[in-house]
Amino acid sequence: MTFKWPSKDPDETLDYSMDWSRFLNSQAIISTATWFVDDESNIKTQFNTTAQIVNGIQFVGQSNTSSVATINIGLGTTNKKYKFSCQILDTSGTVAERTVSLTIKEN
Repeated sequence: MTFKWPSKDPDETLDYSMDWSRFLNSQAIISTATWFVDDESNIKTQFNTTAQIVNGIQFVGQSNTSSVATINIGLGTTNKKYKFSCQILDTSGTVAERTVSLTIKEN
């Protein structure tokens, strides 16, 4: 199942979040969150550095709380749908991944 974020304008730089609170057990919290986006060939590509651009979309930064992972995204190609994946490692050692789509639209 793919989730969907509200669309963004290519001129905006916005935060988008994934809430893991329903997934995490009562004692576990997010240890690390890693973000990916599909490149031009639909290959999942990890965002490694701030200001990195993959397939026309920019990774500006990321953060997380104990249960929510957030990515800050800039740029993007108008009328294009991007597929992002968030992979977390929690304090119990569980690794999980969820995918979400983001469409770029002129506002």
